[in-house]
Amino acid sequence: MALSDWRLSVDYDALINRLISERDFLIIQDLDGVCMPLVNDPLTRVIDRAYVRAAAQLEERFFVLTQGEHSGKRGVNAIIERAFAVEGLSKKAIAEQGLFLPGLGAGGVQLQNRRGKSQQPGVRSEELAFLFQVPVKARYFLINRLGNPPYSLAPANLQLLAESVVLDNRFSPTINANLLVAILGSTSTCRQLQQDLQQFMEELLRDAAREGLDDSFFIHYAPNLGRDEQTGAERIQFAEARQWGTTDFQFMLKGALKQAGVLVLLNQYYGQRYGEFPLGEDFNVRQAPRSLEGLLALAAHHFDPERMPRIIGVGDTITSHIVDQNGEPQRLRGGSDRDFLQLIQQLGQHFGSDNLVALVDSSAGEVSRPAVNMEAIQQHQPSDSEYWQALEGLSDADDPLQINLVFPNGAQQYIQVFKQLVKGQAQNG
Repeated sequence: MALSDWRLSVDYDALINRLISERDFLIIQDLDGVCMPLVNDPLTRVIDRAYVRAAAQLEERFFVLTQGEHSGKRGVNAIIERAFAVEGLSKKAIAEQGLFLPGLGAGGVQLQNRRGKSQQPGVRSEELAFLFQVPVKARYFLINRLGNPPYSLAPANLQLLAESVVLDNRFSPTINANLLVAILGSTSTCRQLQQDLQQFMEELLRDAAREGLDDSFFIHYAPNLGRDEQTGAERIQFAEARQWGTTDFQFMLKGALKQAGVLVLLNQYYGQRYGEFPLGEDFNVRQAPRSLEGLLALAAHHFDPERMPRIIGVGDTITSHIVDQNGEPQRLRGGSDRDFLQLIQQLGQHFGSDNLVALVDSSAGEVSRPAVNMEAIQQHQPSDSEYWQALEGLSDADDPLQINLVFPNGAQQYIQVFKQLVKGQAQNG
């Protein structure tokens, strides 16, 4: 059976046996929730050193694609530096050994190689100047808002809280509300917080427009409920009794779409493996089409099918919810990993490369998210309603995104399978 025909499989041995002797595959994976459990405070994240070394062994066959960033005190590079400090490795030594994770950060804007050298093509200085102001404005907003009802948090704690939840990323400043939601507890208060943060972000867009940057930025919500068909803006997911909904509020550069990043990384793969960049050596996400249809058409026109690798896409953030829209129930699908995984699925169908889409269940971390009920899935068939109830909040019977492989036990399970695959590849020569 083709890997793309699998449905919610947990047969990792079969996957490893299939890939163990292959050389023409490419892994594109998210970071948080995939190889690192989700946490309330991003500064407490840790990464498995053996996993990092395994990723380095794959060379051009491995890339990350994340909403987070490579650099900065909250970037993944700093996490890697802390991890290897226990071995006495300096930043220079880590770079020399090629242990930094290659790929795209900030939703696709920041491209980094294994040596930790990064570039951000297509980003203008005036855009960076505006982004530089965002964390300061965000901290000021939170300190003033959280001391008042309905939050009424202790004034002595506000500065520290604001410092913790505002991520001063250079290209994607973010309010990560995980810690605030955990403190507030009440669903109604969390929903009010989400509304306040949404309004703050929308005011930032208006500020940018007043400075002549009306087409430079957008707001990314994670998780989300897809995009509004009329405005193109992402739909926020409000908190419910059993899940927090949107907790990341990111002020992003337009074009920073993970699905566009797939083509950037595929272009890099072709360049590194074959010495030719089908889309040009400087191709970046801000030059890419913004629709899945446009991205697929671009790939179909430029990439040599004979050189197309099997792509394995790995993410953790997809959503599927029924919401009330003008008195009528409507199914909305979203999540920051959905579109990049769906493009990988479509590329596999078009090029016949038998791509595989994998979902890591990130519900066991510190952030409340829907979980995969593997027991129910294994006891039922896709034709049974109980089967899809096991994926409530993530997918549904009519979902165009088909998950081939699932890691119900989270990041640690994915890491173990990843390391086994790389070890098997090394032993197989």
